[in-house]
Amino acid sequence: MLSLYRPGDGILHRMPAGPKLLLLLALVLAVSLLPSWWWSAAVAAGVVVVVYACAGLGDGLLGMRELARQTLALRWLIVITLGLQSILLGPEAAVANTARVTAAVLLAGLVSLTTRLTDLLDAVERGLRPLDRLGLDSERAAVLLTVTLTTVPVVARLAGDVREAQRARGARPGLRFFAVPFLILSLKHADQLGEALAARGVR
Repeated sequence: MLSLYRPGDGILHRMPAGPKLLLLLALVLAVSLLPSWWWSAAVAAGVVVVVYACAGLGDGLLGMRELARQTLALRWLIVITLGLQSILLGPEAAVANTARVTAAVLLAGLVSLTTRLTDLLDAVERGLRPLDRLGLDSERAAVLLTVTLTTVPVVARLAGDVREAQRARGARPGLRFFAVPFLILSLKHADQLGEALAARGVR
């Protein structure tokens, strides 16, 4: 299964998957609950910068190179969200809401970057195991939550790979030349994901 995990020895790499997931989820929740004011965008951006700087991603720039790459991969999400909300809610709310959404996605991506997928899956499954008494299948729920959490950064990485390959070949930019290889890579990833889930006995 395709994973974004990058080996390292930073704080988040050394932290167990369960506490790390709870910490980042708490940060996502805190950012999401910020009011729709101008300063909320600055707070959301500041939280992301600090967390990436402390993550120990080993990119030579205190995580800022990786943060820039992840943000660039989300540029269309940012543009569309900002544009639509500017029309519907006004500039202040649009900027604040877009910053909060972007921050939440970037923090979720950091989980994938610093945690092996198997460790993350095991941590979520352990956390949900007490709910088995209520009829919840903790293993299936853990798989669903883990796949959901890692899908956005994985798809963003696939999009980045397509763009880099096109630039290397000197291909003209455009949706038509981007969509076909991106769709092929996405379907290939879906097949790999299905095979990985089948290997774990998930049907």
